[in-house]
Order: sequence, then structure tokens, then C-alpha cells
Amino acid sequence: MPRRSRAKPPSPFRGFHSSPELIRLVVLMYVRFPLSLRNVEDLLFERGIDLCHETVRLWWNHFGPLFAADIRRQRVSRMRGFQHWKWSLDEMVVKINGETHYLWRAVDHEGEVLESYVTKTRDKAAALCFIRKALKRHGAPEKIVTDGLRSYGAAMKQLGNQHRQETGKGLNNRVENSHLPLRRHERAMLRFRRMTSLQKFASAHANVLNHFQLKRHLVDRNTYKERRSAAYAEWQILMA
Repeated sequence: MPRRSRAKPPSPFRGFHSSPELIRLVVLMYVRFPLSLRNVEDLLFERGIDLCHETVRLWWNHFGPLFAADIRRQRVSRMRGFQHWKWSLDEMVVKINGETHYLWRAVDHEGEVLESYVTKTRDKAAALCFIRKALKRHGAPEKIVTDGLRSYGAAMKQLGNQHRQETGKGLNNRVENSHLPLRRHERAMLRFRRMTSLQKFASAHANVLNHFQLKRHLVDRNTYKERRSAAYAEWQILMA
């Protein structure tokens, strides 16, 4: 009986002449900070790295989703054994080529973005698809906070989770405030051009933001520095 091959999968950096460290730095700068492609190009040039903004676009499109998927896979596996206390759901309006689209987002009680989903409508079907996707990946929380949109109530009723839904003035501020970093990127990028681009960027941006969300306001300076060093060390070994 032939033995199974235990060869490692090919490196995602194969075929790229630049170092993995530089690629990770470029993707980190573009996704984590509200910078345009040309902003990243200028900042790298100041460091002595001559790079075209189209190369930044190429690396981001190729490696951004890979890095985000690796971060999400590790975080979901670590958090699977913990009980989810409360989620907050909300949708933000995004203009794509003059047309209105909706970005649905789920945030946990610590402010970390769990799921992002782009649709053209804001009806029951869209809410149902979004909630099902979040529940399948992250499990069921004790409470789900939403605004007064009736699509949430209809979707929760169909799923049999209406007893977990909470609505009220000010209860949904956590998820509404979590829209701000993406809004800053939207302005820097001069809006999105396609639904697929928005979905790809929103998913990657959320996972990178979660990775570096160190809650500095809750810990002392030394603890924050240790957590920041650990986060950057983990980033450097992504897709190694």
C-alpha cells in the first residue's frame, strides 16, 4: 500500500521576489491604518523602499484575505470553548457607484467584529442569511442586541431566537461605534467600486482590527506593551 505524502503545502509567498516580512508590512499598513495605496507607497519610500502603488494593490488583494482567514481560524478555535454573552448587530449604508448597499456586522460584548456581510437589500432574507452565517461560525450567544429594524425581528422569529433579542435606545452603541474605523478607510479609499471589493476588505479589516485590539484603556502600560509585542510577533509568523 503506497504511503501518503507528508510534503508541506507550497508557500503562499512562492513566486514573489520580495521578502515575506515586507509583504506583511505592506498589507498591515494598508489594512490596519486609514491609508490609500499611494499613501503606503510614499511612507515606504521614506524608509528607502521603492514600491509602486499597484504592487500594494496586488499584494493586498492576494495576501489580505489569506492573512485574515488565518487570524479568524485561530481566534474561532480559541474562543469556541467560551460562552458568548451578548452580540450587537447593525447594518451600515455604503454607496457603491451611486447605488445603496448594506454592510451587516456582528460585534461581541468586547467590541470585536465577528462577521461582515454585504447585501443590496435590507429585508428579512438578507437579515436571515447574515444571522445564520454568524451563528454557524461562532455559535449562539445568550443575547442579541439589534435596533428597531423589523427585518431582525422577522429573521429571529423564524430562527426561534426571538427570546434572545433585545432592542432599546442606546443598547446598540457598541456596534455603531465599531463602524467608524471602516468609515475612515472608506474616505481614504474614495469609496468602494464593487460589492466583492467591499466584502473582501470588510472581512480582512475586521480580523486585522481584532488581532491588534489590545484594550489599552483597561490595562497598564507594561501589560499593553507586552500584548502589542505578542500581537506583532504572531503577525510575523502568519502563513509561515
